[in-house]
Order: sequence, then C-alpha cells, then structure tokens
Amino acid sequence: MIKFLETISQSLNGLGFPALILLLGILEFSLGLYEKRWTKNERILDIVSFIFPPLVLAPVLAFLGLKFLPHIIPQYHNAFSWVPFIWGFFIIAIADDLTQYWYHRLHHQIPFLWRFHRTHHSAPYMGMAMASRQNIIYTFLFSQIYLTVILVYLGLGYPALFVRALKTLIVTFAHSSIKWDKPFYKYKILHPVAWVLERLISTPATHHAHHSSSTDDGVGYYKGNFGNMFFLWDVIFGTAHISRRYPKAYGISHYEGDEWYAQLLWPILKSKKEGSELSRRGPAVREDIVAEPVLSSADQHQPEFQTATIKSLNNLSPSAIN
Repeated sequence: MIKFLETISQSLNGLGFPALILLLGILEFSLGLYEKRWTKNERILDIVSFIFPPLVLAPVLAFLGLKFLPHIIPQYHNAFSWVPFIWGFFIIAIADDLTQYWYHRLHHQIPFLWRFHRTHHSAPYMGMAMASRQNIIYTFLFSQIYLTVILVYLGLGYPALFVRALKTLIVTFAHSSIKWDKPFYKYKILHPVAWVLERLISTPATHHAHHSSSTDDGVGYYKGNFGNMFFLWDVIFGTAHISRRYPKAYGISHYEGDEWYAQLLWPILKSKKEGSELSRRGPAVREDIVAEPVLSSADQHQPEFQTATIKSLNNLSPSAIN
C-alpha cells in the first residue's frame, strides 16, 4: 500500500499536476463555465499567478531554506527520520494546513492584511484558473512554506511530498467550477458519506461559499470556511458554514477590475482605479452602502423600509470581516 501511495505522489509531484490541471481546464472551458468573465486582465493575472508563485517562488524559498538550515541547526538534520511514514504524514499535514488556516483567517480579519489576500477573491468566477491566484508577497510570507521546509530538513521529506500531492488535489478540486460533490447531496444513500466528507475536507460547496460575493442568500459565507485542505479546522474553531448549495455570484461586490500587476505586487505597485483598496489612497477595507430611494416621512415608518435600510447598511464588502 505504501509503495502504491509513493508511486501516486511521485507521479503527481512530477508531470502529473500540470497534466491534471490542463485536463481540468479543458473540461471547464468546454462546458463554458467561465462564460465571458475571463477577460484579458483576468487571464494575465491567473496565468502569471499559476506559473510564478507556486512553480517558481515557493520552490526557490524551499531550496534556499534547505541550504540555510545546515548552517543554523546542523545537529538536527534528519532528526525525525525514524518517524514512520503515517505519523510523518499526519505531522506534516496538520502543521502545514493548520498554519495556513490561521494565516488565511487573519488575512480576512485584519484590514491591512486583507489587501494582500484580496487578489484571490477578486475573481468573479470559480475554476482551476484562479486556484493559485495570489499576491506574490502573500505567497512569499506563507508561514507554512517555512514550517514545512524545517520539517523536511528534520527528516520528513517523503511524507511532505505525499501531503503536497494530496493537498494540491483537494484544493484544486475545491476551487474547480465542476461541482463534483453534488451527487453526495442529491442521493440519500450517500448522505452519510457527504456528512463526513464536507466536515473533513474542503469541497466545492463549502469553498465556493467562501468566494461568494454576498451572504444575503444564506449560501455565501466569506466570513468563514477558511480551511484549505481540511475543512475540519472550521468545524473545530467555529467558522464553518455548510449549506450544500452553491453561490450564484462570486468575487468582490465592488471589484473595479484592478490591473493585474497591482493585484500581484501591491503595495509595491498600486492600482489606478479610483477608490480601490489597492489604489494609492484607497481604503484598507472598502464598505458598500447601497443608497436607498428618497421616500416620504410616512413611508420611512413602514417596516419594509426599515428592514431594507438596515440590510443596506450591513451590505459590507467580502473583506469586511470584523
């Protein structure tokens, strides 16, 4: 069994992932799931994000880390090499994904940090094209990259390769516009499996909710569902929202179509879009307040008007997670 898993992880960490993502992308495009929302600006941003941060920046940081650590803690090299594969897998998986849960969550809760993560949420669509769409500095500061490098140096390199393969599969398919989890909700016989699955790992239903442009429909929940590989962290820390449905709209409600270079390199490069969170004098977190029509004083005392006004004042951007 271990040999079989080793073969799969080696294949995926080689040419397997590019081939898988290419096939998934072709399937998504053939089904017309991006419609006309994949503009030139979005295409450039998604392609550069797909190539540079995960395929260039992260491996370079890992390489440099493994070259640097022998000069700092030479006595601990391969100190954990005696740990069995299964325990090494759990150590790496928990350390990597739990760290990313909190890293991700803080970028939604701290206004200054939000602008580094905003790039990932600006896409008005879901799909493999935007799965790695991140600000380069956000990726550079990925705490789990450095934690995983240290654990690899300590002798857990093989389990780390398998965790990377498994995590990439789960995260890619959670972002995909192909709703592979739908049959688990549709057929009653599969409901027990769905109950476990949706609480254990990220699925399209739970992760798509995190990318919704609104919470008004009871489906979108960008104030939670922060888990990447494991949704279990959201369950444990009280940020889970499970509806078994999918949002009708994705992205940021006030998205201005910021230039791809600003989204990749803010704050080094700024957006030229006036009022954008990424512009030179833009707000850390932009709040959308929908203007209500002017009504007579008699109408303003009607319950319907009062409810609508309260709703509009609370219609904050997906980043306003306070």
